[in-house]
Amino acid sequence: MSKVTTFLTFKENGEEAVNLYVSLIKNSKITSILRSNGGGPFPEGALQHASFSLDGQEFAAMDGGPYFSFDQGFSLFVNCETQEEIDRLWYKLSEGGEEQQCGWLKDKYGISWQIVPSILGEMLMNGDAEKSKRVTEAFLKMTKFDIQALQEAYAG
Repeated sequence: MSKVTTFLTFKENGEEAVNLYVSLIKNSKITSILRSNGGGPFPEGALQHASFSLDGQEFAAMDGGPYFSFDQGFSLFVNCETQEEIDRLWYKLSEGGEEQQCGWLKDKYGISWQIVPSILGEMLMNGDAEKSKRVTEAFLKMTKFDIQALQEAYAG
């Protein structure tokens, strides 16, 4: 049976990115790292291949050089149970990157992330159009999600 793995090709600093991601996301680990010895297209020490998992989801990564970049059409979506988790991930991942609207950020390596409270889906899909509208209006004004403000909008 086939297995699908997300493969991230960084311009450079892929190993640094992988180490950061594994340190921030629970139940994550690096399975293998292969660094270049300087032969071929990879400069010495560049990440030739990494296998890792983020909360059980398999990934691979490499340094690909200046021709590779990420765009916002690809993002990693993280469901967060608490404001503390949102805050921790938001501040660590946006450091040196760019904060964006509605829980989106771009880290300093170019990866887009969505840091979203898991309760948001429940609030938006509850069948009450008025509550959903208030929550949507509230989160459209946010960069980093604020669970308490979303709950207040939901309650009316």
